[in-house]
Amino acid sequence: MVLDLIKAAVLGTVQGISEFLPISSTGHLILAEELLNVDQDEYGLPFDASLHLGTLVSVLWYFRERWLRLAAGATRAVRERSLADGEGRLAWLIVLGTVPAAAIGLAGEDLAEDTFRSTVLVASMLIAFSAVFILAEAYSRRERAVGDLSWRDAVAIGFAQALALVPGVSRSGATISAGLFRHVERRQAAEFAFLLSAPIIAGAGLKQSVDVLRDFADGRLGGGDAAFFAVGFACAAAVGYASIHFLLRYLATNRLHAFAAYRVALGVAVLATLGWDRWV
Repeated sequence: MVLDLIKAAVLGTVQGISEFLPISSTGHLILAEELLNVDQDEYGLPFDASLHLGTLVSVLWYFRERWLRLAAGATRAVRERSLADGEGRLAWLIVLGTVPAAAIGLAGEDLAEDTFRSTVLVASMLIAFSAVFILAEAYSRRERAVGDLSWRDAVAIGFAQALALVPGVSRSGATISAGLFRHVERRQAAEFAFLLSAPIIAGAGLKQSVDVLRDFADGRLGGGDAAFFAVGFACAAAVGYASIHFLLRYLATNRLHAFAAYRVALGVAVLATLGWDRWV
């Protein structure tokens, strides 16, 4: 039991770090769960859902004051039928930017749950998508703020977020890169990426949580499993909060190159290990 709780804490930590750093949370979870021999039939996607809810708590709490302003602004925008209010306008851009990922995510749900959970695919995408980081940094003029975003920007960044359906891409990496391609300042692009991630994380986590609750209700999961889920949730929430704080400070003065280098190194290491195992 203690060993299982340690595994849950490790996986929660991995989720908290990789959900917000541009290194792919789904990809890292797939790799970590294989390394720790986590039973995918017993846990797998249901446990991943609890981890996603943990990171949802972290992004909601970190931006708690901003969420209140956005909610008030969205309400004013509806009441006054005007997007002149900056917070109201941003709130509706977040809604608009959420649509592509939500639609594509629902359409590709079966692929995400089965076909895409491949170690080779994760490693390959970790390497391949790193080139996007480099190109975005080279192309971007980084002269715009979140308040300058248009509906075209929101839709473009929203479609970029949908790419995270493929493990190894990274939701934050894709959306930050899309923001850079739209010439948004790096830290501002990250802030919008985090705000945009909340509805998708909530949707995915809450949808899968219904199945988890059903499993507890019918006895397939028990008290020991509840502790496993709770530890993972708590670690993901705490570490996720720290990761948001770190990345926003880091991107104020640094580029994405270090994350690109890490992704390539990890992807090559995984592919090399798989190749070695095939030959020995």
